[in-house]
Amino acid sequence: MEAQNQINYHRIADAIEYIKTNFKSQPSLDEVAEKVHISPAHFQRMFIDWAGISPKKFLQFISVEHAKKILQEEQATLFDTAFETGLSSTSRLHDLFISIEGMTPAEYKKGGKNLQINYSFAESPFGSLIVASTSKGICYMAFEDNEAIALQNLRVKFPNAAFQRKLDLMQQNALFIFQNDWSKLNEIKLHLKGTDFQLKVWESLLKIPMGSLSTYGNLAEKIGNPNASRAVGTAIGSNPVAYLIPCHRVIQSTGNFGGYMWGNTRKTAIIGWEAAKNQ
Repeated sequence: MEAQNQINYHRIADAIEYIKTNFKSQPSLDEVAEKVHISPAHFQRMFIDWAGISPKKFLQFISVEHAKKILQEEQATLFDTAFETGLSSTSRLHDLFISIEGMTPAEYKKGGKNLQINYSFAESPFGSLIVASTSKGICYMAFEDNEAIALQNLRVKFPNAAFQRKLDLMQQNALFIFQNDWSKLNEIKLHLKGTDFQLKVWESLLKIPMGSLSTYGNLAEKIGNPNASRAVGTAIGSNPVAYLIPCHRVIQSTGNFGGYMWGNTRKTAIIGWEAAKNQ
């Protein structure tokens, strides 16, 4: 089943990449289905199973014009309200609270020495991922199809830690975020290695509501450094926890989605999926 899910995700990812590249021509269902070598009827069913909406509707969500519309008409009110009230969301994430605890200076400096880190591999709507945790919370989550590379990248983050392949309750709870019904989620705690500035930026990302987008400049203003857009972008690019810290919700001021550590197509897929789920 996991292998088939991977095949289906990559087919959907290919379709999304084609839609993203050709959105101005508003490609038809038949055209996109042909590009991924699936019959139109099968493609329609597969896409609805994955996103909960039709490919045509999804196309509207991920177009650059949609991004511009959110920024111009909706984003300021939603984002400002969530920021000022300290809410992490105005949507179905209202029962989910994610908190960040920074590692101690000693843990930071020593590369995780004396830390016991559990890690496991899992499937998500956006491909395979690795998730890792300490006794205090999730310390790392990243999309990666190759398990050996995923583990190697984790070890680079914490070169002196002790590692054990083990799926613990913290990881299981964090992975529930990909489920359609999030009402039973408990608090998710993150235990992160970062500078004070990075932690501040990552905390601010948690306050962007699901289904909404912000810009690097907007985020810089919210943390009190309006001239620090580039530094904010660097901090976002070093986010160690994919999806839980929603760096995918930050786009360029032009409305273009911009880059993403785990792939531009995946970023587009996540933005569209969240927008669809938020309707």
